[in-house]
Amino acid sequence: MGGFRSLPARAARWQPEEGIGLEHVSLGPGPTGFLIRGTVIGERGGIPYGVFYRLSCDEAWRTRSLILKATSGRSIDIHSDGQGHWHEADGRPLDNLDGAIDIDLAGSAFTNTLPIRRLKLAEDECSGVLTMAYVPFDTFKPVRDHQIYTCLERGSLYRYEAADRSFTAELPVDEDGLVRDYPTLFRRIPVDIP
Repeated sequence: MGGFRSLPARAARWQPEEGIGLEHVSLGPGPTGFLIRGTVIGERGGIPYGVFYRLSCDEAWRTRSLILKATSGRSIDIHSDGQGHWHEADGRPLDNLDGAIDIDLAGSAFTNTLPIRRLKLAEDECSGVLTMAYVPFDTFKPVRDHQIYTCLERGSLYRYEAADRSFTAELPVDEDGLVRDYPTLFRRIPVDIP
């Protein structure tokens, strides 16, 4: 496949390979690019969680904002200029996230789609080390994380690596660049909602 087509409004769901949980995502065009709304329920390390997120991306798939709300009442509202500079909703800078273009949410299969769509890697091309704004659901405090993506088959298969090489997975994607399955962690399930 030569590249990704433009993304229509659609929904997708993933289940964890182990334990119980679900991620449901609705995505499509937004005012300045793409708007993604998702709900994730599950547990990590024996701690249950339930969160709602709203991501907005510009037309180049750079994350511009994240609103994340937990059923426990905790929330995050952060914004980016698309060039790796982040601030809270009240304008306070988040210097600890400098350099991050993409968001990575713990417990989410969808957020791997963000760098895959944004980078448009050619076959056998590697992203180099990317800085992510990673949000663990236990602390709700965004931190910098480093990841590497490599295109194995353009438009259909990518390798994800933790930059410290502690974890690697081959991620098949559909025609819209959405992760089909995340081996050992998540599997995509059918959804009949348009």
